[in-house]
Amino acid sequence: MDILLTILYFLIAIGILVLVHEFGHFITARLSGMRTEVFAFGMGNRVFGWNKLTGFTFGSLPKDFDGGNHCDYRVAAFPIGGYVKVSGMVDESLDEQELHSEPKPWEFRSKNLFQKVLTLSGGVIMNVILAFIIFSIMIYFNGKQYWATTTIGTVANNSIAYDLGIKPGDKILKINGKNIKTWDELALSLSINEMGKNKEIIILRNNDIIKIQIDGTKLIKDLSVKKSLGIVPAEVKTLITAVMSGKPAKSIGLQEGDTIIAINDIICTSSLDFQKAIKSNAKKRIELTWKRDNKIFKSNITPTEEGIIGVQIADVYTGQIIKENFGILTSLTEGIKDTYRALEMIVNSFKQLIIGNVSVKQSIGGPIAIAKMASQEANKGFLNFLNFVALLSLMLAIINILPFPALDGGHLIIVIIEAIIRKEIPFKIKMAIQQVGMIILFIFMAFVIYLDITR
Repeated sequence: MDILLTILYFLIAIGILVLVHEFGHFITARLSGMRTEVFAFGMGNRVFGWNKLTGFTFGSLPKDFDGGNHCDYRVAAFPIGGYVKVSGMVDESLDEQELHSEPKPWEFRSKNLFQKVLTLSGGVIMNVILAFIIFSIMIYFNGKQYWATTTIGTVANNSIAYDLGIKPGDKILKINGKNIKTWDELALSLSINEMGKNKEIIILRNNDIIKIQIDGTKLIKDLSVKKSLGIVPAEVKTLITAVMSGKPAKSIGLQEGDTIIAINDIICTSSLDFQKAIKSNAKKRIELTWKRDNKIFKSNITPTEEGIIGVQIADVYTGQIIKENFGILTSLTEGIKDTYRALEMIVNSFKQLIIGNVSVKQSIGGPIAIAKMASQEANKGFLNFLNFVALLSLMLAIINILPFPALDGGHLIIVIIEAIIRKEIPFKIKMAIQQVGMIILFIFMAFVIYLDITR
């Protein structure tokens, strides 16, 4: 069942992104007076589809089929990606039939530079608009919440924070001269903001001011190999989110929604403390204290040889929360800001990947990784899944605008060159560029799937 749900969430996420992206090309082509022959979800042979001339049909259309100004909306065999076939354009379909004749008024190649650029950019534009809409809706209905603390509750052993000398009880005052007032600001300033740049942290420790210097390049490299920041704020409790059948936790009556108080009478301040205590007591009898509603429970339990008791856990913040609500206009403004920040984060991540500060193996994910993340976010709730779709939409926009053959950015380079030299690049050259680009993309897809499997 879990595998089926993972596949379902993946198809929903990819389906939304593909349809939105291709609709961008479709609508801009139509607005520019171009014919759109095919609107396909998926790649490869036509499985079924609909158009005004033949209605709903299964299988491929006749080779001599001419839909004129009517588009064939179809589902193709491989549900990865999609395309819009615009008349007179070398694209994923590799259809060359009409390109041997003189350009027709309704064809891509007969249009001016602005119309071509608009059509080629339509998918990227729609992906950005989708993210903006999702962010704005989430902000309008849910507002924004911030944990009003910068005090460290727990520092994990061998984490980035541990290596830097950050200690429990430290209060973060400033990072690179900016006052830090919430946990969100703290986490983003250490991980994403000004990615790759050196950072200076000002800390209040036992009434003393401490300065810690961070090597930005080393920080990015540590994060790229999945080394965690390793900090949890003060006023956090460990929440049981699931209990596995046949494991020790089930036998003592632990339930979803319980919060852990102590292990062997030592207060458990975070999930990091909990995991450390359980692992260090593998096959040893310990006393566990937990809370359910207003009742306190205690029981002896013996972790397995692997150092687990069979629960899923999460940190729950119990301190002061700052909440902001927004009207329609301010939600749109905040949506623009969130879209820009997300784009900036993705671009900076690509930059760090290119200059070698980020591990390729750990940072690039294919369909398996996307499916897994989609499922994880969906399990956290609808809003988390929406946020994931928005970020994935922006990532798709950035990837597609790259000046690489077979991507939208590669097509843009070609039409710009044609505008500069004032003549069309020979058809054979454009077809060869498209074919080479698609081969490289297929090889790259095979590579990222291999990385998914090896991970």
